[in-house]
Amino acid sequence: MNIKNIKTSIWVAILVLATSLTSCVHQLDTVPVDPREKTKDNTYTDLASYQQGLSKLYAGYATTGQQGPAGDGDLGGIDEGASQYLRRLWEAQELPTDEAINGWTDPGQPSMSFMNWVSTNTLIEALYNRVIYQVTLCNQYLRDTNDAPFEEVKAYRAQARFLRAFSYWHALDLFGNIVPFVTENDKVGSDLPNPAGELGGTELFDYIEAELLAIIETSGEEQLVDANAGLVGQANKGAAYMLLAKLYLNAGVYINQDKLTEAKKYTDLVIANYSLIENATKDYTAYETLFLADNYLQHNEIIFAINFDGNYTQTYGGTTYLVCASVGGEMDAAKFGIGGGWGGNRSMPSLYEQFEDGNEKQIDPRGMFFKGNKREVTDYREFTEGYGIEKFKNMKSDGSGATRLDFVDTNFPVFRLADALLMQTEIELRLSGAASNLNVKKLWDRVGRTGAVPQITEEFLLAERARELYWEGHRRTDLRRFGQYTNGTYVAPWSYKGGVVDGKDVDSRYELYPLPASDVGANPNLKQNPNY
Repeated sequence: MNIKNIKTSIWVAILVLATSLTSCVHQLDTVPVDPREKTKDNTYTDLASYQQGLSKLYAGYATTGQQGPAGDGDLGGIDEGASQYLRRLWEAQELPTDEAINGWTDPGQPSMSFMNWVSTNTLIEALYNRVIYQVTLCNQYLRDTNDAPFEEVKAYRAQARFLRAFSYWHALDLFGNIVPFVTENDKVGSDLPNPAGELGGTELFDYIEAELLAIIETSGEEQLVDANAGLVGQANKGAAYMLLAKLYLNAGVYINQDKLTEAKKYTDLVIANYSLIENATKDYTAYETLFLADNYLQHNEIIFAINFDGNYTQTYGGTTYLVCASVGGEMDAAKFGIGGGWGGNRSMPSLYEQFEDGNEKQIDPRGMFFKGNKREVTDYREFTEGYGIEKFKNMKSDGSGATRLDFVDTNFPVFRLADALLMQTEIELRLSGAASNLNVKKLWDRVGRTGAVPQITEEFLLAERARELYWEGHRRTDLRRFGQYTNGTYVAPWSYKGGVVDGKDVDSRYELYPLPASDVGANPNLKQNPNY
């Protein structure tokens, strides 16, 4: 596999296409109104320009605008750094769960941790707009490349289709089947978008499934490269297998249908093409190297990543946010390869409890906690309440620092093999009522956790997913699939759930985020999620 990172092509795309792509805040597709803006005819003139256009699509997950870190953002009405795709997605998937809490009091921020948001929450609106904007970019690229005179562009189009399916999956998972739905086949700006379908319908699920199947079938023209091939951060068949497996595994939540057999097929394909990394360095364990500034070297385990570079993808979101917002108080910023922390995100006591092993209170080696903070959280605003998390760092695996101290080089691992191993075990349990513990034992052996793996149950698996995947943006989706998110039987309410210190179960409407009230008001075709 070519382990060259695509970071360099991302910044070129931003510079070249700075005036060719317009912002979208309240509508899925827009038309350029400035005659000075670049069009298809003068933007795509050679193969390199098609590559740069594709890089802009990848950059949409990492950057916030045309120059970075701020000053010419894609979205209006919100601090540019706070609007960044991964930052908004991570907060939506982690803050309203038993894994993390944020102590900032910016408008809309406490509600993300309290799980008591409303349809005018500015951070949820930014999340929605960022997802829709990314779909818009993919649609326009597919329109513009439909008759490209270069054979290589067919592979670029397959990647654009994957990225669009990826963002539509986020839309389905976060907001449901009622989000506005547009493809490259719809005329730009002619009509207000219609929703994909009714709440609980299968339209968006079916579309995502069909798109992914189309770009991995060997007989098609627009094909992704093979699994574990291509550039680091580039969508390949392995990434599509993993996204399909995620889609199918959560089908019971999304469309109230069992797709476990399909989930098994694609999880098995992932596992057949990737391997756990085992090699530690003198400074870090093998597990720790997955979250460092040179984690692009771990391509055998990291299936798909959002790439970051301190020089070329400068943003106050992304992994800069994940590292800097996790450091504060007495934590040593130099240990994380940054000049200083922002003092925002910490762990919940309920997360630490997942790492305690029996009466002896031995801690699972994957738990990277800073215990200079208090364990309990009684005042969410105090960064020193709640153990700090030391998982993501702007350091290289040889112990040296990364490119710079103010912006982080670390790629964000969207999909990795350990997740697929736990998914395979879960699928086996759900299909047959019992499951082998071999996959879990592989993960335990990798980190040196001692003791026998207990009988596989749903409760154990949900806890094991927390131990292996904490703060990687999976927890909300996992809790929903296990029926433990708004209410639960074996996961007790965590601190500040529902806005009270001891936590409480909350209304089921919070299973999905609301569509922004501004969008529903502007588009009569849209309907709001229930009880918002």
